[in-house]
Amino acid sequence: MAVTDHVDEATTTTATTTMQTTIDAGSPFYIHPSDSPGSSLVPVPFDGIGYRSWRRSVLRALSVKNKLGFITGDTQKPLVTSPLFRQWERCDDMVTSWILNSLSRDIADSVEYVNDSVELWKELQDRYDQTNGAKLYQIQKEINDLSQGVLDITGYYTKMKKLWEELNTLSVKAHCSCICT
Repeated sequence: MAVTDHVDEATTTTATTTMQTTIDAGSPFYIHPSDSPGSSLVPVPFDGIGYRSWRRSVLRALSVKNKLGFITGDTQKPLVTSPLFRQWERCDDMVTSWILNSLSRDIADSVEYVNDSVELWKELQDRYDQTNGAKLYQIQKEINDLSQGVLDITGYYTKMKKLWEELNTLSVKAHCSCICT
């Protein structure tokens, strides 16, 4: 009887402790049981080509997981003394792992020692999200040279639409937002 009483008491204590540390599923600090640091956010790792498409897919995947704030800085790091610090650190490590797993081995190796996911995201953005005249010219030339050829109408439309959207995002970024005096 004493062993049974002890087991029931331990079970109750564990259940109470679990109830007290539960995080709301809507919180950015929530990690779903199916989330693992070995997961990749996108099916094809980024290899240095097609950054904007890869970026868009990663942003979408992080949004679904309610983790965008970790790379934008909106989900700020709590003080080390805060009870949420360990949970933030755990989630940030998870986001960092997901992004690293979504990169080719060479690129991942070059950013492996960043401090957090914000720094990782900024490093990738600084390195690969460059708009230059040559890229604008290349896309404009591809649009100009595009012909239906052997493509069906859907394939042709899809290719054309993708080029126009890429040109629009590059053009918006290329506009100067400084105030000249």
